Amino acid sequence: MEINVGVGSASLDLTYCVAPYFAKLGMLPGRLSGDKDLTYSFTDRLTVTYYKNTMRNRTNTRSLLRQIIRRYITAPVIVSCLLFAAFQATEASDMASSFSIHSSEIRDIHGVKIAIDLAWTLMCGFLVFNMQAGFAFLGAGFLQKKNTLNYLTMSFMDFCVGSLIFWAFGFALMFGGSYLAFGLDAGNTFFGYSGFFLSFGSFDYSTSKLWLFQMMFSAAACTIVAGAVAERIKFNAHIICSAVLCGIIYPIYGHWVWGGGWLDDLPFGSGMRDFAGSGVVHGMGGLISFVGAWMIGPRFGKYNPDGTPNMFHGHNLSFVVLGTLFLLFGWFGFNAGSTLGATDLRVSIIAANTFLAACTGGLALMYITYYDTGKYDIVMTCNGTLAGCVAITASGAYVPHWAAVAIGLIAVVILRESLHFVEYKMRIDDPVGAISVHGANGLWGLLSVGIFADGSYHGVKGLITGSGWQLLSQFIGCVVLILWTFGLGYILFYTLKKTIGLRVPVSEENTGIDVYEHGIPCYPGFN
Repeated sequence: MEINVGVGSASLDLTYCVAPYFAKLGMLPGRLSGDKDLTYSFTDRLTVTYYKNTMRNRTNTRSLLRQIIRRYITAPVIVSCLLFAAFQATEASDMASSFSIHSSEIRDIHGVKIAIDLAWTLMCGFLVFNMQAGFAFLGAGFLQKKNTLNYLTMSFMDFCVGSLIFWAFGFALMFGGSYLAFGLDAGNTFFGYSGFFLSFGSFDYSTSKLWLFQMMFSAAACTIVAGAVAERIKFNAHIICSAVLCGIIYPIYGHWVWGGGWLDDLPFGSGMRDFAGSGVVHGMGGLISFVGAWMIGPRFGKYNPDGTPNMFHGHNLSFVVLGTLFLLFGWFGFNAGSTLGATDLRVSIIAANTFLAACTGGLALMYITYYDTGKYDIVMTCNGTLAGCVAITASGAYVPHWAAVAIGLIAVVILRESLHFVEYKMRIDDPVGAISVHGANGLWGLLSVGIFADGSYHGVKGLITGSGWQLLSQFIGCVVLILWTFGLGYILFYTLKKTIGLRVPVSEENTGIDVYEHGIPCYPGFN
């Protein structure tokens, strides 16, 4: 018999809601094939037919979504791109005359200098791109095997999504009005508005060089965030986060520091100085990571009821070591390449300072950890090396070699205290330590300029020369960075949480995100 309750023309099958639960218990044998109804047999010959209407409703919903996307998103984007391409074609002949240097015109020493600086900056950009492999190895090694593919995919997509956003408008917001290259002549102290799509006056070899180099920096900031929220964030939520970070959050603060903005023009000392991005890149990535990890919450099982944390061991420590080596190699391009030219002979000092701070951080943290545990911990050693790299990134051009060693040593102390405070006191789950390595030491790197700068490069003088004004500018830059990233980061993650959601379901988190998000584990055939 069938039980139905009708109200007017509407009817409700009472077993519609209960049958699926009996089915899960194995009490309701049944079969679904094609458009045939799913029929369950139960005592008193209860029958229920519900899958047909459900599948029809799902099909209608998907069809409606496809129509909306096709009509209101895809079509306008295609039309806009075609119009933009047509407009660009009409301007191509005029823009050709804007090139100031061609290979056939390198006839004097000035042309040779431009060519050398161009090749140097591009090569360093390629080195910085190599850091993406380092981030991929490092993060994958720290994570559980069941979530490895998800993290690798997020890391890969960071530069794919970020490059298009940064090309479209992020680069213009960041460097418009800076006059660092052709076509970047419109902007104010708060944001730029020239160089969109690298088109018109900004379609030039010098602008493309600057865009490529800086694009790698913005991708690094995104990948820092990926590690801190790994193993529980939804894939699409991270992609949206990367797009907003590359398009708005990173470029605007970067404009204030590197694009001729108001922080660069502070009346104290030489204005705020962040040579290669301790704050602009690493500090921003680490602080956005703090907001994201706090709002998304810890991984399931990370904390006991009494608040004590559990250790989630990484599945491949060899990846951690390889990733650190890749990152350290790329850091030479990251720091020394920020001169934007090999003819600036300061590159040798910058490279030496980078290596000294990295080695100091790794060595110091290995033996500090040995003193505490009696074991030589390669994982902490790698993190100490990276902390030294982050800290010297802002000050590498301005400090003597002995100061680089001191900066790396202090970075280790900050790293240890920050790791303990974030995990034990604030109970924020950061699987790779990105908040402490990049966030805390990014801020320390900014302050170190105001302490150890010796005045030998661009007249930047810190406390060791008897001047405290530079330290004041650096402190203001730190405060602004914290307020900017925390404010916009909170808005970003709160919006994502209330719309598409931040976390994958707990059941899928326990079984592994790889299969849930990507349909295949990272290591097929291996348990």
